[in-house]
Amino acid sequence: MEHFAEFGYIGLFLAAFLAATVLPLGSEVVFATLIYAGWDMWTCVAVATVGNTLGGITSYWIGRMGKIEWIEKYLKIKKEKIEKFEKRMYNRGDWLAFFSFVPGVGDIIVVACGYFRCNFLGTAIAMTIGKFSRYVLWMYAQGMLMK
Repeated sequence: MEHFAEFGYIGLFLAAFLAATVLPLGSEVVFATLIYAGWDMWTCVAVATVGNTLGGITSYWIGRMGKIEWIEKYLKIKKEKIEKFEKRMYNRGDWLAFFSFVPGVGDIIVVACGYFRCNFLGTAIAMTIGKFSRYVLWMYAQGMLMK
């Protein structure tokens, strides 16, 4: 992942996008590398948030297509895992997308939001807020906000 940092904001965007889709990657290394190298931290937050959100939206639309074969093949999420979220999705599913940043279950939540036809706008807003919060908390945890 460090090689993405060589491409600056574009590398961060790609790392964040891919981390929210098919590849089991984390964009935090690229994010932190750029900030420690002197890149503007709030621009990094914005770029990472947009990339990660667009990656999540891609997963949402794959789920929305409802093709379990694609979900299992490209996103590596089993149908059983998506079905576990079915009861939770009704009435509040789109706001569960806030937790799309959580490792292990975040991708499943977003795909389930698409699969169960949760409101797209609500899902996108909740996902963006969650992903933005994640990068701000990551900066805080790394002591970057104290600079």
